[in-house]
This record gives sequence, C-alpha cells and structure tokens, in this order.
Amino acid sequence: MCRSCATTTAPAETPVDAKSPAHGLSRRGLLAGIGLGALTVNLSLSTGASAAEAAEALEAVEAAEAAATMAAKNGAWANPALGRFPAGGHYGAPRGGASHAGQDISNSTGTAVHAAAAGTVVRRSWGGGLPGRTGNGLVIAHGGNQYTYYGHLSAYRVALNARVSAGQRIADMGATGNVTGPHLHFETHSGSLGATVNPVRFLAARGVDLAGGWSRIDPGASGATVVVIQHLMTRRGYALVADGQYGSVSVAAVKRFQSSKGLVADGQVGPATWPALVYTLRQGAGGAHVRALQTALNKRGARLAVDGAFGSVTTTAVRAYQSSNRLVTDGEAGPVTWRALTG
Repeated sequence: MCRSCATTTAPAETPVDAKSPAHGLSRRGLLAGIGLGALTVNLSLSTGASAAEAAEALEAVEAAEAAATMAAKNGAWANPALGRFPAGGHYGAPRGGASHAGQDISNSTGTAVHAAAAGTVVRRSWGGGLPGRTGNGLVIAHGGNQYTYYGHLSAYRVALNARVSAGQRIADMGATGNVTGPHLHFETHSGSLGATVNPVRFLAARGVDLAGGWSRIDPGASGATVVVIQHLMTRRGYALVADGQYGSVSVAAVKRFQSSKGLVADGQVGPATWPALVYTLRQGAGGAHVRALQTALNKRGARLAVDGAFGSVTTTAVRAYQSSNRLVTDGEAGPVTWRALTG
C-alpha cells in the first residue's frame, strides 16, 4: 500500500452527483434537511396541523433524499480497477501527521486501470502534480468540479489532454513511488482539485462498488450499461429497443422480470438482478445476449462489431479483458467476468 499519498484536508462527506436535483449538498446536508423537516413537523403540530399532515411532510423530505441518491446511480461511473483492499489502505488512514487521501486497490503490476467516468486528462506526471503524492499519476477532470486521481502507475495508456470515456483503459497498475507493493491509489475530489472525499462512498452513491461487486443502475440511467441491460432483457423475452435510455418501457420490463424471478420489483438492476439476468457464454453462442457482452467489452475498449456472434474475435477480446484484469483467462463469459465488465 501507499507509504505516503496523504492530504492535510479533513475527510469530507460524500456529495451527491452534479446532475442530481440536490447538487451541492452533502449527505450531511441532506440529513440536516431531514432534521429541518422534522422540526417543521413539530412546529406544524404546535400550530394546529394534524399528525397526518406532519407525517406527510416528513415523508416528502425523506423521499427527496431517496430521489437524490437514486438519480446519481445513472450508469455514468465505472469501477477503476479490480483487486483487494489492503489493510491500512483506506481513506483517512493515518499517514504521519496527515490522512490517507484515497483508497488503495492491490493487484499485480500491469493490471488494467480504467477511467471511473468520462472526462479529460488534466495531469499526467509524477504524483499527478498533487502535494504528498508519489509515483506516476493521472488526474481526470469530469466536469462539475469533480476529479479522480490514479497513482503509482507502471504505465500510461492515454496522453495529457486526452478525452476518455467511462471504463476506458487509461493506465496499468504499478509500484512507482513510495509504496510497499503494486496497487492503484485511487482518489475522488469534489468541489475542487485537492478537496478529497471518501472514494468508496463516493462511488457507492453512484452505483459502483469499488470492492468489485455488481453495479446498481436506477431508472433514468443512460449509456452503454443500459444497452447491455436492454440486450439481455431482449434475450429474456422482453423485446426492448437498445437505445441506451433506461426509461419507462425498459423499467416496466425489468420490474416484470424481477417479479418473475421472485425479486423485489423496484426497477433497479443491482446485485440481486444482474446474476439472474446474465448468461454464461462461450464461443459459438449467438443472439442478443452476445450483443450485450460485446457492448460491455466495447465499454472497456474492445472495439468489437456488435453482431451477436460469439466467434474467435469476441473470444480473443474476452480473454484479453480477463487477462488484463487478472481474472481466470478461459474465454468464457461467466458471472465473475460479467460482474467485472458491468461494474
């Protein structure tokens, strides 16, 4: 893990997404809002409002918080790397007189590092030009005063000022700088470059499990992962247009699918729904589920024709992805490979 990579900035609360209705509010602010809502309820009771009206007002405040959280799980973010969380590599861990500025993800040198969201590479240098950091580093600006930092890299795969997409391979994991072994030091910054927030919580609020679990995609999401869902749903017998928009028609179909599997029919494609939705695929398969796989691989940079035919080219792409992410390299797309691809 990192020996340095520290910041003197106090750990911050995780903000909601810049595109969400509550942009600019931290979870603390949202909870404070609920507190104000409860205060409003008490005041309403003291001035003669009914208990039912007061309860309705509090319920509205709680619903607003839930909506703000859901709006952030829109498919715009992706897991930057696969590996394990080393002891002491968490956000806020003591580093001398300062605090660890990110989350460490350990794996072998050369493991793929992916962009956590679309943006522009604004730093590509030793330590990423940030104080207290060492090793080869990249900083990506995502707009809305949000940034991600990737440290201790063994190789760069994108140039300075390059535009990158979510899930694109941008670098290789390494052990450059002041470290005890190969890993990715990953940071999230919100409000300004240098204002770090907890990356595990930041990504969780956006539907991404930094520890490597299944993603969470909510109604209203858009993009390649939604296309993956739509292709898989079509294979399951729900003929959907693969337009990348997780709107009312797709949501209704997912809810029907969830109900048919005995799952909570909430429309969220998450850890309970993904395993029921994906297929184990290998060379020779064909159909919409293969189109889903090819779309997911393309999000990670495979550049495949989305033709629904699992031939030798798709097999090579699956094996390349598995190898670069230190998965079992067998060319078969099973649950572990799907989880990594869609995370």
